[in-house]
Parts: sequence; structure tokens; C-alpha cells
Amino acid sequence: MSYRQEKPYVTWFLLILTLGVFAAETLSGGSQNINILLTFGAKTNDLVQEGQWWRLITPMFVHIGVLHILMNGFSIYYVGQILEPMVGHVRFFVIYILSGIMGNLASFAFGSSNAISAGASTSLFGLFAAFLALAVIYKENKFLSELGKSFLGLIVINLALDLTMSGIDIWGHIGGAIGGFLIGLALGLPGIKRPNIIVRILALIVVAVISYFMYTKGMIVYG
Repeated sequence: MSYRQEKPYVTWFLLILTLGVFAAETLSGGSQNINILLTFGAKTNDLVQEGQWWRLITPMFVHIGVLHILMNGFSIYYVGQILEPMVGHVRFFVIYILSGIMGNLASFAFGSSNAISAGASTSLFGLFAAFLALAVIYKENKFLSELGKSFLGLIVINLALDLTMSGIDIWGHIGGAIGGFLIGLALGLPGIKRPNIIVRILALIVVAVISYFMYTKGMIVYG
């Protein structure tokens, strides 16, 4: 099985955009200033409940502090260099954005009502889980199987660490991972035999159903 050697243009775009937003936060008053974070699109559940639905999208581009942006920025670059050339630009972008949204929806449905949530980790967990989906689809491929095992281990370790640390939005990470797995299952690899059309459609239906459930649950809980 061969993979395309495309340049990871979407990865670079997402990284530059994320770094640009962080620079703007810093210049506007600081990336740890609550008012600045909210201005740039960080999520609080009460604001989403009030109708600011875009806060389910914008948090993936907002970061809190230098360590946060360094860790996530490096992860975007590292994972994107591997995944984007494999799945292609459009698939990579779709996985990144929809995983981030599903992660923020999970945070909205199950997280603290007044906690500020921001960061690309919802999307990153989706990218990690997409490798797992590819390993499931192409289980006969040793390279993808080993890659899937590695990223499954990374997901488990990070979720375990989440439980020991304060201020971590574990629901966002779980939601992002679920989204990335399902979307990866639906998309597969370009130019290579993909899952049965029924499996792909079911995966997309599950994404839609879970997303709707989490959104309505968040609106009921915080409404």
C-alpha cells in the first residue's frame, strides 16, 4: 500500500492561523486574560446556551498561555506531517474541524457550566483517533496497525493524565477522539478500497446523532 507524498498545506495553514490568533491574544492584553479569551472565542457553556453557537468552533484556535500553545502547536505540526499526506488535504481538514466541534459539544454537554474552554486538543484527539480508525479499516496493513496501536496508547495515556490534573477539559478530549474515530471510519484513505458504504453511512449518522444529543443536552442542562 503506497501513500501520496503531498505537502501538508492544511497543517501549515492551521498552525499559522492558530499561532496568529495567539499572537493577537497576547497583543490585545494577554492569553490568560479571561476577557481577552472570551473576546477571541473561548467557550463557556452559558454563552453557548445564550445562542453564541460559534463558540463550539472558535475554541480550537484559542490557547491559554505559552505552554499551551507550544504543546498544541508542536502536536499539530507533528501529527499533521504524518496524517495529512496519507488522507489528503480535504479529509484532514474535515477530521480536524469536525473532531474539534464534537469535542466542544461534549464539553458543552457534560462539562462545567462556567469553566472557560479553549485549545486545539479537541481536534488533536480526533487526529489521534483517526489513525486508530485507519488501523481498523486496513487491519491487514502492518504499518497502519502499528501506527493505530501507538496512537491508541497516546489517547489512553493522555486521558489517564487528564484525570490527575486540574483545569483539563477531559470531556472535550473524549468527544474529539470519538469524532475523529467515526469520521476517519467514514472517510478512509483516498484511492484505496474504503469501508463498506453502509459502514460509512452509519458512521456519519452516528456522528450526527451524537452531536445532536450533546447539543440538546447542553441546552437543557444550562437552559
